[in-house]
Amino acid sequence: MAPATPQNPELDRLYLDNAATSFPKAPGVYEAMLRYGQTIGASPGRGSYREARQGAAVLGECRRLIARLINAQNPDHVVFTLNTSDALNLAIKGIVFHRLRTDPDERIHVVTTAMDHNSVLRPLNALAAMLPGMFKWTRVPVDEEGIADPADIAAAITRDTALVAIVHASNATGAIQPIADVGRACRSKGVPLLVDAAQSVGHLPVDVARDAIDLLAFPGHKGLLGPLGTGGLWIAPGMEDRMDPLREGGTGSRSEHDTQPADLPDKYEPGSHNTVGMAGLIEGVRYVLDRGIDALRAHEVSLIERFIAGLDETPGVRLIGPRNPQRRVAVFSLVFDGTDPHEVAEKLEHDHGLLVRAGLHCAPGAHESMGTTDLGGTVRLSFGPFTTAADVERALAGIAQVAPVSAPG
Repeated sequence: MAPATPQNPELDRLYLDNAATSFPKAPGVYEAMLRYGQTIGASPGRGSYREARQGAAVLGECRRLIARLINAQNPDHVVFTLNTSDALNLAIKGIVFHRLRTDPDERIHVVTTAMDHNSVLRPLNALAAMLPGMFKWTRVPVDEEGIADPADIAAAITRDTALVAIVHASNATGAIQPIADVGRACRSKGVPLLVDAAQSVGHLPVDVARDAIDLLAFPGHKGLLGPLGTGGLWIAPGMEDRMDPLREGGTGSRSEHDTQPADLPDKYEPGSHNTVGMAGLIEGVRYVLDRGIDALRAHEVSLIERFIAGLDETPGVRLIGPRNPQRRVAVFSLVFDGTDPHEVAEKLEHDHGLLVRAGLHCAPGAHESMGTTDLGGTVRLSFGPFTTAADVERALAGIAQVAPVSAPG
């Protein structure tokens, strides 16, 4: 087979790193941000004049749309954070610090899985170092596809367990965890469930009521198609009484008190908001709602099916994680036999204009479980709602060209 004509990376580049952040964004995102910056500009809650009220309305509308998307009843329980990592830190440390404050002699235990991201693992390790002998955590193993057994998670829960934290869809392999089964197991044992929805909100149906979720950490800049620097934590009613804030400051409410308000969302939102970002996020969430999660998922599954079928025709390349499209999102980890993943990623960009990511993807446990750590990780491609069938074909053609064994001609 004759080699494909090299793509000019400066003129014809194809973004395939939507697991890091979605690109392009939904229509209207940046226009809404510019409009807010140019015509409103005020900080919500810091005045009674029209522009300040308009800013507050932006935050309220963004909360309302997100609550609708995840089937949450009270939009005020959608707390805005810097990103998903910030939301996960708030959930994990907020629960642990509350336990310490209310019962300083009680031991604290957290359960997670081998597929979880460093945004969960690093806070847990920091707490273990901070609280020697008082805090420990258990990492539940996964099967060959990277999926945990809910029975194993339930078995890991002890009388000291304060929280179960689980990633919904892996940022390394795309594997989808059975969060509804995990939620029911946690609910039966009276332990709250924290779900890291970094790769699932906007891609998969997420229903906090149906799935017995107590805390949902999500990004605004990935599946919700909003700008970087946006995200949030949904907090189930009553969980705010079991979770301390990590920061305190001005809220524009209850200014007569020099202590943080107990009301949501102000309890966890000190300081001025990224309201410009939230104006853009509104447009992203609206796009997801208008197009519909079912339609977005159907499009994604069609791309997954074609991509995996194409990989099967490409010798020298191995897919890590589930092959069944119903058990994964469109995040693919590839091993190119005998070739360093960073070298492959460089060739894909330089020769074919394909923008992918190589390495461990901030998920060392996932790569350890999948046996790819010693290989330097994998080459990761990740699709978004604007990825087309033609894009998938182009990606497969580039992969075939850099594969260590050429496809038969």
